[in-house]
Amino acid sequence: MIKNITIDEFLPLKNAIPLVDVRTPAEFEQGHIPDAYNLPLFSNEERVVVGTTYKQIGREEAILLGFDLTGPKWSGFIKRALEIAPEKKIGVHCWRGGMRSGAMAWALNLYGFEVYLLEGGYKSFRRWVLNQFGKTYQLWMMGGMTGSGKTKLLHALEDEGEQVIDLEDLAQHQGSSYGTMNKMVQPTQEQFENNFADQLRMLNPQRRIWVEDESLTIGKIFIPNPFWHQMKEAVLINIQVGLEQRINALVQEYGELDKDFLVECTERIHKRLGPLQTKQAVMAIRENRMADFVRLVLVYYDKTYTTGLAKRQPEKLFTFDITDNDMAVNASKILTFTQTLPLLEQV
Repeated sequence: MIKNITIDEFLPLKNAIPLVDVRTPAEFEQGHIPDAYNLPLFSNEERVVVGTTYKQIGREEAILLGFDLTGPKWSGFIKRALEIAPEKKIGVHCWRGGMRSGAMAWALNLYGFEVYLLEGGYKSFRRWVLNQFGKTYQLWMMGGMTGSGKTKLLHALEDEGEQVIDLEDLAQHQGSSYGTMNKMVQPTQEQFENNFADQLRMLNPQRRIWVEDESLTIGKIFIPNPFWHQMKEAVLINIQVGLEQRINALVQEYGELDKDFLVECTERIHKRLGPLQTKQAVMAIRENRMADFVRLVLVYYDKTYTTGLAKRQPEKLFTFDITDNDMAVNASKILTFTQTLPLLEQV
């Protein structure tokens, strides 16, 4: 049985019914529905040949060529589908819900699968993704200077039952020149948006959602503009942590990183850091004086954060001092603090 299904109908079933994306590996890598499996009908090169045939000769010749190319592959497709969906219930899509997904759905149905064919394909999912960022959310921002432990605090709030979106985790970047930590690889912009929208889908928009205060860009990733504008208008809890406490936290975080990586990242911000400070910071890295390195770099990052903070609406900006290193304790105190805010009933 083949059942045509819209993206809105399929998403609630996504955890129960495996989804296969029959587009090419290159298309899949550029962006895909989270948790989907790639079961490409054509290789990257084959798709180019079929597309060229379609444009230059015609649809029927392209279909015949497609069957020639996929002929020996069909048993392999079915065996892989059985591995993905042993209960023989499976979702299928291509780019627009056209011939590629139609052919795969036909073959799997012939073998006895219950097939859910996604109407409009990946293109319809992308429309759904972009629509999510235009919805209204009850955002609360977690702010604070570099080294304040904002991300850890966010997850402590999540442990307390609060709704949280970790943008840095989604972007695989910690937001500074050193943000990849010499190990993280950022997704494509498209995949970031897909993963982001999928997380938003699982949250209740009528309840508060905590997000870390970020720049428009996180590494090479851009926060979608409609959501970014909501972030800038949201309540901001500005965490204040002592300088030495922040330096100690950053030394622990960055102290074990490769020195060449730290030097390269530091030199990348030399125009904003200044020639003398850059030279001193690089020397501190080379001499393993990590506290001195952090102290020098924080001058720039603190100035940048203060400038951004000044652009916030004063009536939505609240400061909260933290002296405890226990994030669970801090999270509990912040939640108590939010109950005292006069703005609480308005958001």
